[in-house]
Amino acid sequence: MARSWKPIILGAIGLLLVAFGTLLVFLVPVIMDQQVEKNVRIDPSSGFAFEMWRDLPVPFFMSIYIFEVVNHKEVVAGEKPRVQQRGPYVYREQKQKLNITFHENKTVSFVEYRTLHFDPERSVGKEEDHLIVPNILLLASAIMTENLPGFIKFIISSAFLTYNEEPFMNRTVKEILWGYEDPFLNFINTILPGKLPFKDKFGLFADFNNSNTGVFTVNTGVDDISKVQMIDSWNGLKEVDYWHSEATNMINGTAGQMWPPFRKTSEALQFYSPDACRSLTFVYEKEADFRGIPTYRYIAPNYLFANGTDYPPNEGFCPCLASGVQNMSSCRFNAPLFLSFPHFYNADPGFAEAVDGLHPSEELHSLFLDLHPLTGIPMNCSIKMQLSLFMKSVSGIWQTGDIKPVILPVLWFSESGYIDGPVYNTYYNTLILLPAILDYLQYILIAVGLCFIFIALLLPFTNQDKCFLFWSSNKKLDENHDINKAQTEKLTASNGTVLMEAKL
Repeated sequence: MARSWKPIILGAIGLLLVAFGTLLVFLVPVIMDQQVEKNVRIDPSSGFAFEMWRDLPVPFFMSIYIFEVVNHKEVVAGEKPRVQQRGPYVYREQKQKLNITFHENKTVSFVEYRTLHFDPERSVGKEEDHLIVPNILLLASAIMTENLPGFIKFIISSAFLTYNEEPFMNRTVKEILWGYEDPFLNFINTILPGKLPFKDKFGLFADFNNSNTGVFTVNTGVDDISKVQMIDSWNGLKEVDYWHSEATNMINGTAGQMWPPFRKTSEALQFYSPDACRSLTFVYEKEADFRGIPTYRYIAPNYLFANGTDYPPNEGFCPCLASGVQNMSSCRFNAPLFLSFPHFYNADPGFAEAVDGLHPSEELHSLFLDLHPLTGIPMNCSIKMQLSLFMKSVSGIWQTGDIKPVILPVLWFSESGYIDGPVYNTYYNTLILLPAILDYLQYILIAVGLCFIFIALLLPFTNQDKCFLFWSSNKKLDENHDINKAQTEKLTASNGTVLMEAKL
């Protein structure tokens, strides 16, 4: 009787395992989506993602390459510039969000402060290295005053002479980047008030270190996860007024650190960059992998810095030159500065050909961003940009000599970061390892359950066969026993007859 219950018990267990495994097939994706939404929304109770968003405890580095002009005297005489790339001068970057304020409309405001510290071990060179670079104060001032009356230019040129200003200068890397005192600044600010954002010191990144990028207000995603991180306003603005069309002035996307989850390859990544004074767009290139974490790789589209002729939507960023550079003068106090990829990569070949020493390379000078599509969190990135100066001879400014019109690269930088350490471990275990275990578990349960059901179906037939064999074996033994008994009795009877005859 007990034997008959075994198939029923095994079958019931098998059915339960298959049912539970099948249930997991449908529940695991739902559970994962719920966990993702819980962790990526901007909420102090959302766990490590909020802490990561607030303090960015991941390695970030700013690698700066400076173009030294090796024939500066010849350039003033009208020859083609020749440059030599120096660096990288690497700075460890720390970012922290302060003044975090949550609003009733499910948005949050913050100010992100950034601090950079020189990293000599990662650098090729010292901050004390002396380099010959263009004197942006002089060359930019010359362009900015080109259309002013002659007597104004005479005064400015005389001031250059008085303060010993030359079109090229020999400065340390530290002075070039973070500023140097120049009495000429006070003079310029006196006769051209408000033309320059500098007072006593001038440096390319003078306002970059120990500073912030303005007040961002973004969606928390509490009501709608598809809007998490999306910008509601920047410095209270819904759009900027630097450019010449509504589309180019729009503040689109996120602040550039995270994006809404559940990304599709057809969706571009948009973010607003206060340093570039505009919204930027990256497009999907291919599937990638970062230390076991599946990612989508995004790159800059060919049209990012295209002119209005080659890409009409960019017409609002003009006046434009050939494609590949963006005129930044309208958001940089009318200074003739241009933004592009390093070495004029992906730009009109004429820009690189106008300067000796440039070698555009996709491998070295293209940017990328590897994003985990499920969560919208970047795993690895390297954003590369170049700052250039337009310079030429300006009538009335003697110091500009016979300089030919050219866009001269000044420096380029790579801002890179990646998930590492405890943040990577937590991220991997929570969003990669655990789902993988659950994924395997559901199919293991189904497989084991089917095995139990299969055994339960076979078990009754297996028991009947065993009974038949046992019965057949016993019957044969009984027959053999009867034969052996008859032979013994016959042998005994025979022996008895022999003995009786012997006695007689």
